[in-house]
Amino acid sequence: MFVDPHDAGPDDDSAVQDTLEYLESLPQLADGDTFTFACHPGVSCFNACCRDLNMPLSPYDVLRLRQGLGMDSTAFIKEYTVIEQYPNSGFPVLFLKMSDNIEQECPFLSKEGCTVYEHRSAACRTYPLGRATHLDEDGAVVEQFVIVQEDHCKGFAESKKWTAQEWLKDQGLEEYNYFADRYMSIISRFIDTDLELTQQRIQMALLAFYQLDHFKGFMEDMNLMDRVNVPKERREKIMTDEKERLLFAMEWMELILFGASTTLSHTA
Repeated sequence: MFVDPHDAGPDDDSAVQDTLEYLESLPQLADGDTFTFACHPGVSCFNACCRDLNMPLSPYDVLRLRQGLGMDSTAFIKEYTVIEQYPNSGFPVLFLKMSDNIEQECPFLSKEGCTVYEHRSAACRTYPLGRATHLDEDGAVVEQFVIVQEDHCKGFAESKKWTAQEWLKDQGLEEYNYFADRYMSIISRFIDTDLELTQQRIQMALLAFYQLDHFKGFMEDMNLMDRVNVPKERREKIMTDEKERLLFAMEWMELILFGASTTLSHTA
């Protein structure tokens, strides 16, 4: 799972502290350290971890799940998520809505396993590791990994060995972590300012980060591409490729919030 202090729960500073203390109590993986793990239908606890989850979904998580399901963002958000806010910043965060049955299962769980496996979230991909990040003095992302070994999990009895980086590569996490880190860097930067996230900007962040299909219409209505310096080739890609549009949305929100972005500027 992706572990970050913000993931503890919306608007709950004590939960953030509890999460930090929990992280510190877990065994850490240094560079080159290995762990044994595998998850497959032959493991006796298969599917047991897919219940009663407090799982935040990053903007890229939502994009991948929505595309995999072939859903409009409004319909996806209404059916599968709960909208909350990150503590200390007010930025929107979507949590996966569990099923209403007694076990509160993931809505994408079946007896055979995950029905959206190819598009599963970063949290599902990263487990059984926890990933925490911080920025070094040069602004580069520094990763720290811990092993989340829950009592019910029998996957650790399997023989396959991994380093943290091998696991991340095997689970296809490069793009997930890139976009998650990009989003969290905006939130962290905002927290370090004395700026206020107005209700209007909260709604704009929800649109730009989580509703990329509708953000395209907003961009067209506002002639947004004529207001910023973007090469013609990239303009076309932004309007046709939602991953490129998500990256643009993050750059544009930096410009709106902070008046400057390292990769985007207003036209003269």
